[in-house]
Amino acid sequence: MTAARVEGSPEESLGDFPGVFDAYFEEIFRYVAQRLGPAQAEDVVAETFLAAFRKRERYDSTRASVRTWLYGIATNLVGKQRRSEVRALRARQRHGPGADLPGPEERVADQVSAQSLRPALASAIASLGQGERDVLLLMALAGLSHQEIAVALGISYGTVGSRLSRARTKLRAALGGANPMEA
Repeated sequence: MTAARVEGSPEESLGDFPGVFDAYFEEIFRYVAQRLGPAQAEDVVAETFLAAFRKRERYDSTRASVRTWLYGIATNLVGKQRRSEVRALRARQRHGPGADLPGPEERVADQVSAQSLRPALASAIASLGQGERDVLLLMALAGLSHQEIAVALGISYGTVGSRLSRARTKLRAALGGANPMEA
């Protein structure tokens, strides 16, 4: 679902924040749930809109659409969530009894894989670096353009292209030469 930019709509201004929430909650939730799973998505999406509300005075509609801005906030919070979990898992490995606890790689693979993804593709996506994974998933799951991804992540348009190219190459190699778009 792509929101159309209409004068007076939530896309134009954050003055109607409840309207922004209503317009984009489900879309942002689907994206985060595909990245982290539904259980963690609720908290991350709530944090996304809370952060957007707190930063609403700094939002610049000439720089990004509300939708793109929200995806940027959500992606940053997904990364923060993952880093926190990896630190906790490493601490458990150092100090806890957990020989049967999954390692960070397995947790990331579980989180990244949506039920609709095949296991080989999920594993290949989990093996990507965070920057490559963020670009790929913002394009594939959120349907953002290269320019919107650049704005959402605060990187250049060229960096989006190069990360996406590297991600596709790595996915193709991990899938034995198969086209990742058909996996």
